[in-house]
Amino acid sequence: MLTLTPTRPAAATQVGPASPAAIGTRKSGFYRHDLDGLRGVAIALVAVFHVWFGRVSGGVDVFLVLSGFFFGGSLLRTVLNPESSLSPWPEIVRLVRRLLPALVVVLAAAAVLTVMIQPETRWETFADQSLASLGYFQNWELSATASNYLRAGEAVSPLQHIWSMSVQGQFYIAFLVLVFLFAHVLRRPLGKRLRPTFVILLTALTVASFVFAVFAHQADQTTAYYNSFARAWELLLGVLVGALVPSIAWPMRLRTVLASVGLAAVASCGALIDGVRQFPGPWALVPVGATVLMILAAANRQAQPDTRDRLPWPSRLLAAAPLVTLGSMAYSLYLWHWPLLIFWLAYTGEGHAGLFDGAAILAVSGVLAYLTMRFVEEPLRYRRGAPSARPQPVAVPWRTRWRRPTIALGTTVGLLGVALTVTSFTWREHVILQRASGKELAALSPTDYPGARALTEHVRVRRLPMRPTVLEAPNDLPESTNDGCISDFDHTGIINCTYGDAAATRTIALAGGSHAEHWITALDQLGKRHHFKVVTYLKMGCPLTTQRVPLVMGDNRPYPQCHTWNDRVMAKLIGDHPDFVFTTSTRPWNIKPGDVMPATYIGVWQTLSDNKIPILAMRDTPWLVRNGQPFFPSDCLAKGGDAVSCGIKRSDMLSGRNQTLDFLGQFPLMRVLDLSDTVCRPDWCRAVEGNVLVYRDSHHISATYMRTLIPELSRQLGPATGWW
Repeated sequence: MLTLTPTRPAAATQVGPASPAAIGTRKSGFYRHDLDGLRGVAIALVAVFHVWFGRVSGGVDVFLVLSGFFFGGSLLRTVLNPESSLSPWPEIVRLVRRLLPALVVVLAAAAVLTVMIQPETRWETFADQSLASLGYFQNWELSATASNYLRAGEAVSPLQHIWSMSVQGQFYIAFLVLVFLFAHVLRRPLGKRLRPTFVILLTALTVASFVFAVFAHQADQTTAYYNSFARAWELLLGVLVGALVPSIAWPMRLRTVLASVGLAAVASCGALIDGVRQFPGPWALVPVGATVLMILAAANRQAQPDTRDRLPWPSRLLAAAPLVTLGSMAYSLYLWHWPLLIFWLAYTGEGHAGLFDGAAILAVSGVLAYLTMRFVEEPLRYRRGAPSARPQPVAVPWRTRWRRPTIALGTTVGLLGVALTVTSFTWREHVILQRASGKELAALSPTDYPGARALTEHVRVRRLPMRPTVLEAPNDLPESTNDGCISDFDHTGIINCTYGDAAATRTIALAGGSHAEHWITALDQLGKRHHFKVVTYLKMGCPLTTQRVPLVMGDNRPYPQCHTWNDRVMAKLIGDHPDFVFTTSTRPWNIKPGDVMPATYIGVWQTLSDNKIPILAMRDTPWLVRNGQPFFPSDCLAKGGDAVSCGIKRSDMLSGRNQTLDFLGQFPLMRVLDLSDTVCRPDWCRAVEGNVLVYRDSHHISATYMRTLIPELSRQLGPATGWW
């Protein structure tokens, strides 16, 4: 994680004993070693909570405020100085030298580990996120992934943590443009009034960003979590505090109380607040406010540069050398700890780190962070002849020489960045070419690729390569997805598309979420064969339900758009009055193995029955789960597993009885369909049947396998409708 620390002027370098660790001289008055220590506490909390508790500690929010304080304060001092240049290029060059070298080194190491440890099915995601990380739009890449139902279940990325650095990078550039543009236009006309003008402008932007964060959090917390403007108020607040610090004089007793409260809040935030679900909303005020208190507590315009005793005791504690050193490693440690954790979990197959392996991950991360800081960051950060951020004795000139950027090191880092970019684009093109061959999947020989018929008709299966391949599988989608005939997470409108025999007078309404949608591949063919049309009423992750606050299946986050859509779609179904409504009737249990018929489906069935609309209630296909996490058979197969080892025990996913059958007496117009035996054997659900990959992800049937279900669906659907 990064926080830019102001470079100390040459006057701070001396021969003999170093000045007290708490503060150091600067032309502006202070060097805040206590805030270096606060960074050390924050990165320790981030790493510990990630490794052992799987929670958000609030440390990232501390970093955001400190980044605004240091970077924004530095820029404001520059533009408010009438003698300073208004060229932004020196600041941009400094940003590049500060941020990119360590990032490139960690990304390159992560790329090597990805190839060594992760299945090739994960390489495309890594390539996408590598490019997003290098381009500083990783937060938007993750936001798109979270709102994209086709990718929402993907395994956690080893680069996921770089979202916060992307937010900061975007803020730095936007703030640079804003400040220098205003200074160019207003510095001469306003003169001394430029400072209060900036304060007013930044206050307005801070309030606007916070209000936006609150509303965005309520509308869609997951995507708001990564939104740059929803996070901007945290950085802007740091800038505002930096603008106010020079004019503040606090009594010691008050400063001690402020620092104590702030440090306690920072330390306890991760344990008391579920930041994954509560940030960036109002609860983010806790770590942000605590950081502001820590900044203000040690600010005193009456203090002298070398008076350590004028600091409150919490600030003196934070200024201790070990915490200051840890703070100087914060950026590199933030970069290293997360990918090492994710690769270790991928290698071991565990869901979380234990005491000893977690400690080992932290230790290795610390060593790599120090080496990266010492031999990559520092040599490339400081120009020849420029002073280090920490005082260096004149008597040891080799250290100064070692910290100077070298052509060899800079060239190596540059080549790594180029190689990473080229490799990422090359792999993406390779995957595109592989998937292009998937167009032939619809014409596979039913003799060579019988799929479900190996279970229902016990046909002989020749030993042939599996189709779709693990790289083809993600694009083996139902036609309705490719046609845009399903509403996404944010869209609450109804999208009607027609399949089957469009000229037919008989209609089946296919309604619900993507688990209703993946049946369109079979229903389309049966509609053409038996002369009925299929009209879609579909929304991602949203079954027909009366639940007031629906949850997204898999991560249980609130999904209010689903409720709005359900109200609209039920009214439209009643108005359209199709011959049948085809929808799913069960869901997996969240608390134990097997599946269940949710009580919130009963109200939907009652409404349809009251309006004399028959229901085709399809038992949902199994959702694959191992160790409490979504399980991807394609990943397992890519690692060298087989159809059996990459499968799941049937009883873990399906209950012994389809509970929908218990409601036939209550709803005489309902017909129950159950194709579980075409997906699973009596005791095991295999990854591959009849040379065909069953699932394209962890819970959707591949379109190729769905085509092999047509005979059995026809056998059940004909009597249920009475049409053949």
